[in-house]
Amino acid sequence: MVDTADKPRQRRGTLRDEQKRATRARLVESARTLFSERGYAAVTVDDIATDVGCSRATFYLHFPSKVDVLKALSDEDMALSTLAVYQDLDRVLETGSRAEFTDWVTRAIDWFQQHREMLSAWDQATVLEPDMQAIAREGMLALPNVMTNYLERWPEGRRDEARLRIELLSTQLERFFTRWAMQGTIDASAELAAEVLTDIWFPALAAPGAD
Repeated sequence: MVDTADKPRQRRGTLRDEQKRATRARLVESARTLFSERGYAAVTVDDIATDVGCSRATFYLHFPSKVDVLKALSDEDMALSTLAVYQDLDRVLETGSRAEFTDWVTRAIDWFQQHREMLSAWDQATVLEPDMQAIAREGMLALPNVMTNYLERWPEGRRDEARLRIELLSTQLERFFTRWAMQGTIDASAELAAEVLTDIWFPALAAPGAD
């Protein structure tokens, strides 16, 4: 016989699980908004909990610390989309087309634009939180590793150099975007910036012996 008493318990368990997922999602979305508006350093656990309408104790049931909320945001917002940008670059470089590379730079700038609200928070957390420093380093190392075709065109003994070139490209794009779009200290159109960045990086990424 089926124990019908189990069904209400199962429903209660399912309801609790759904409530926990919903609360966690609200905490993540609150953190996204507050970090975007104020930056990482200025936001406290109390700020996030109050915004959601829960207690500190409830917050800590879901996240051990403030940085863990940012990690959750990083997982959702950054990892796959960032890798996709550099997988796209791997395809573009294989074409050997300068025009396609310029188009890629434009798409990369657009990607930064889509994530601009969180860039300041990520930068602050990377300075303040050792855990985020490690995550940022792992993320940087992952970029050239998805560019398998590009790496294969370099001699095995120079692949560390090839990886470094991709890391430096990523760093310059990020710093350019921060100074151009967020700080306003570079005065140029996106089109001109893409052309100049192409002048710098299209030849710099050519594998040894490439025409």
